[in-house]
Amino acid sequence: MKEVILLPIQHRGAICIGIRFEINFSLQAALQKTGVVKFSQSQKCWYTPLSKENYNKIYFALQGLATLEQSALHQYLAERKSKQSITTEDSSPLVVKKQALKPSVVKATPQPMPAWVNTNTPGYKKAIISNVNAHIIPAMHQHLKLKAYSPSTIKTYLNEMTQLLVLLNEAPADQLTVAQLKRYLVYCFEKLHLKENTLHSRINAMKFYYEQVLKREKFFWEIPRPKKKELLPKVFNQQEIAAIINSAGNIKHKAMLMLAYSAGLRVSEVVALKTTAIDSKRMTIFVSQAKGKKDRMVSLSPVLLVMLRVYVKECKPGEAGYLFEGATKGTPYSTRSLQQVLQLAKKKAGVLKPGSIHSLRHSFATHLMDRGTDVTMIQKLLGHNDLKTTLRYLHTTNKDLLKIISPLDDLDIR
Repeated sequence: MKEVILLPIQHRGAICIGIRFEINFSLQAALQKTGVVKFSQSQKCWYTPLSKENYNKIYFALQGLATLEQSALHQYLAERKSKQSITTEDSSPLVVKKQALKPSVVKATPQPMPAWVNTNTPGYKKAIISNVNAHIIPAMHQHLKLKAYSPSTIKTYLNEMTQLLVLLNEAPADQLTVAQLKRYLVYCFEKLHLKENTLHSRINAMKFYYEQVLKREKFFWEIPRPKKKELLPKVFNQQEIAAIINSAGNIKHKAMLMLAYSAGLRVSEVVALKTTAIDSKRMTIFVSQAKGKKDRMVSLSPVLLVMLRVYVKECKPGEAGYLFEGATKGTPYSTRSLQQVLQLAKKKAGVLKPGSIHSLRHSFATHLMDRGTDVTMIQKLLGHNDLKTTLRYLHTTNKDLLKIISPLDDLDIR
């Protein structure tokens, strides 16, 4: 159970109960529901005016959530009691008189790193968030949830913002200027050597906090974004895909790989698919709430349907549950495990090209384009909002390249 320290502090000329604890959303939410606590930037902790009523609200709010360390508070009250004449009626340990003792200000206790922080992030240093910035992550997390951001986006934004707070140490993040934020991004690029995608995520996280949470004027347009590298999608040819599928360890693995390729699904969409999503009458697969919280319909391959029937008969997944269950019945197969399935099948098949499950999706789109499928139909099957995203497969298709005769072919080489 978490520990919360209650101690006397002097804040703006008044004696208050200081509340210190490691960063914890549940504790902060419970305290904020009382309506009597605030965060002090100068004292770097939560606080409430010293009174019996406020003490009781804190005590009952934290009951069952944390243990209370109150020795400093009790010592202060005992000293105050010994120097003041208190009537029997006002003998409560939380009654404050005008001439109460001035308590010493307790030094700030640094906040430990939140659990969601990815310590493998480039530039990460093992450090702690100062109490002066302790309010930022909880406020940002709450706002992200209220706006219904996906769990993966929430995790990314909180992690990226945390990296800034760690570097700032005791400097208040809320007071940073545009010029200082620009210098920080230059530092991330030149000193931390962050890649373009990571820098974009960090800018997005900072933009969300300063513009959405703090309601600052939209100033991030002044901060230039790093140009992304134009990389072509990694694609397998059809012979390589056949070899990979044939090398899969068992029928379950083979069915998952076939599904990812035949319908162009993302790895998260494959593992989240329910048995009810397969419509063998209409030969469709219903992909529910995929990336961007969008539903879409994709075609069901007759070859895949035969494989799925064999798989269901052998593995017997739950009728209304996940099509591909994990080790625990009723839970989905993990995306990490599916990625490992592909890598093992690649190795066994002797395919040396780099690529993940997403490469099967890229291959699906490229091979459709090779066969002359209309690009807007491919856009619909992949669930892209912008046609420009789909048009990049024009650079991976060989439909037009096969019509080009190299000048080398006309040379008389002996």
